[in-house]
Amino acid sequence: MSDMEPNRAGSVQYDRWNEDNVNMNVEASQSTGMRIYNRLCVGSTGVAVKTAGALAALVSIYIIGYATGYYVHRC
Repeated sequence: MSDMEPNRAGSVQYDRWNEDNVNMNVEASQSTGMRIYNRLCVGSTGVAVKTAGALAALVSIYIIGYATGYYVHRC
C-alpha cells in the first residue's frame, strides 16, 4: 500500500498544476477582453466611441421615422 500512496499524491499534485494552468489561460483571455473593453469604453477613445454610437442611433431613428411618416402620409 505504501507504493500506491506516493503515486496518488503525485497525480493530485499534477491535477492541481493542470487546474492552475487552465485558470491562468482563462484569466489571460479575460485580460485580453478587458484590454479591448478599456480601449473602447474608457478614456478619450471611449468618449468618442460612445458619441459615435449615440449619433448613429439618433440618425437611424430619424431615418426610420422619416420613412414611416412618408409612407403613412403618402395617401
